Amino acid sequence: MKTHIITILILLFSFSAIAQSDHDKQHEKLKALKVAHITEQLNFSTKEAEAFWPVYNNFEAEKHKLRETSTAKRNDVDLEKLTDKDAETLIKEMQALEQEKVQSYKVYIDKLSKIIGYKKIVLLFSAERTFKKKMIQEYRNRHRNDKK
Repeated sequence: MKTHIITILILLFSFSAIAQSDHDKQHEKLKALKVAHITEQLNFSTKEAEAFWPVYNNFEAEKHKLRETSTAKRNDVDLEKLTDKDAETLIKEMQALEQEKVQSYKVYIDKLSKIIGYKKIVLLFSAERTFKKKMIQEYRNRHRNDKK
């Protein structure tokens, strides 16, 4: 089973090396690679996988939405015209967003603990970190080769 997943990952990495203009396709490929990596690392049972992925995907979507909101608020600020009152309002809005992120994270962990337990949650965090490192390394290697 693991050799099949590793083979699939290698093939997907190979295909991902081909430049694509369609951002959505790249995003979907990256998402599929991440799903394969997490699935391999956590070795889910069928029952765990069926319950895990909806919770995981909802949390990822919520994180993305909060990140976009935060970025939009910061980008909408005209620093030349910013008053102290505007700055105070902005800071308070950013604090509220951070509190929302923390609350969302707490709910996420609570839900996951009932599905996969705390040990697999720790393994999940590790799998996400290793995936991110692999993607950064892949990006660096690709761009190093582009410069030659």
